[in-house]
Amino acid sequence: MRTVTATDHSADTARRWLQVDPDPDTRAETEALLAGAGNAVQERFGGRLVFGTAGLRGALGAGPMRMNRVMIRMTAAAIARHLLTGNGPNGAPADPETTPVVVVCFDARHMSDVFAEDTVRVLAARGVASVLLPGPLPTPVLAFTLRDLGADAGIMVTASHNPRADNGYKVYWSDGAQIISPIDSEISALIDEAPLPTDNDLTDADSPLIRRAGQEEVLRYVEATASVVQVDSPRDLSIVYTPLHGVGRDTLLGVFENAGFNEPLVVPEQGDPDPDFPTVEYPNPEVPGALDLAIALASDAGADIVIANDPDADRLAVAVPDGSSWRTLTGDDVGVLLADHVLTGGSGHNRLVATTVVSSRMLESIAAHHGVRHAETLTGFKWIVRPGLLDPSADFVFGYEEAAGFAVGDLVRDKDGITAALAFAELTATEKAAGRTVIDRLHDLWQRHGLHRTGLRTIRFEDPGGASRMAELMDDLRTSPPEAISGMGVVSVTDLAEPGSALPSTDAIIFDLDGGRLVVRPSGTEPMLKAYAEVVDTSPGDDLGEVEAAATRLLDHLLDGAGLMLTGAVT
Repeated sequence: MRTVTATDHSADTARRWLQVDPDPDTRAETEALLAGAGNAVQERFGGRLVFGTAGLRGALGAGPMRMNRVMIRMTAAAIARHLLTGNGPNGAPADPETTPVVVVCFDARHMSDVFAEDTVRVLAARGVASVLLPGPLPTPVLAFTLRDLGADAGIMVTASHNPRADNGYKVYWSDGAQIISPIDSEISALIDEAPLPTDNDLTDADSPLIRRAGQEEVLRYVEATASVVQVDSPRDLSIVYTPLHGVGRDTLLGVFENAGFNEPLVVPEQGDPDPDFPTVEYPNPEVPGALDLAIALASDAGADIVIANDPDADRLAVAVPDGSSWRTLTGDDVGVLLADHVLTGGSGHNRLVATTVVSSRMLESIAAHHGVRHAETLTGFKWIVRPGLLDPSADFVFGYEEAAGFAVGDLVRDKDGITAALAFAELTATEKAAGRTVIDRLHDLWQRHGLHRTGLRTIRFEDPGGASRMAELMDDLRTSPPEAISGMGVVSVTDLAEPGSALPSTDAIIFDLDGGRLVVRPSGTEPMLKAYAEVVDTSPGDDLGEVEAAATRLLDHLLDGAGLMLTGAVT
């Protein structure tokens, strides 16, 4: 009797997908995989992309381990089923007498518009209404419009700052925030239960359940963003802007004009949406070199500031003059500067600021200085906005994560690189009007709260046994935690996977050190371990340049030690 192998099952799955795949390119790819040798079919059809971290993300291609039209149709059908049979807002049962509404938007990546069109037609075929925004548009416009219209869910087709080969599917719920457990796991289970979709599972494109919105919804976002700056604050500022070939330009220019700023000078080589991102290796403003064209233009033009968004404009990067050169601020630098600016311009003890366990602890000190509330969360904006949602008495005024994500106020319950850029422009113009610079403001924070330097080290595990090796290393750190890392004594160890933590259980370990902190966790989307390090000089004195250089050397030493620790070597 012939033994049925996993490869046989994968081949059967591939043949079934081939019958329903509407895309000639991925059909041809599947045919080539079936005709080829090796484990290619098993790798593509032996599992599927994990639905988590607010949705799906992965490389474009054939099979359930890639982003393609079949996966999108299955996911849209699962979301529709959850809306119709699951829970409604705030955990209440879904109302069978009302038609759920989903706002759908897309960026300019390859296949984004096709995925969005398939989505609204699948939703409509199942009795779910949708509002399709006139894309390609930034993710913050989707997150704003969801709440503005009082919709039940939102879907953004984007892979944000991922490599050019990727696309993704980001899901929000009626509270305006990215989905969390149990909604994500419930939708994931519905994907597994769903039959493979065919063209017959899509309604006509002119279905009355599909509303194709015009620019009015975008204009409502543009007009609302003025609330993040003061009416009478300074506006004299020369700005260079790059959207990194993404979709941020037109919306950001409209926002800045509406708020009374001079029109930013856009980097011409990077101004138009282009899914191939031809001028950068990775379309991530945090990657060294991504801002080179913008800084060169700003230097030539004598600009005051460089601002950059990632391709879906939910992240912000900033570069400013620092003496005779330009300095690209870290995500933590931008975060603490914005937090202090927002808190200085407002009032109220119920104001709440939030950040993550892997971001700088300076925010806690800034909150204490201003007499406001502070929350520390797990990584990701689906968690950063949560303390404000869970406590109606809280006035959520600012949240950020070190990975260049910022939320100014409650206008968008997700990171928003456009309103964050507007608020940072106000900060910069305010300092300029006083004869000062952004660096002067950062130095003030160092003098008041200590000099904080943060950094990240990643260790990739690409080989087939990588996942088990990562788990072994995390287990080793739990059972035999080090007494010191790079010569810095371990003061305490917090295992966030253990019950009793103030945060939801997650696979992460916090090492509080004498003079710093190290947080280790596996990536949620890639085969890697991440080590987030922070060193603090609580009394930097007057020679900030030398103290910063010393702190940077200590940070590099700590990250080197973390790298050795995460490869199983002795620190």
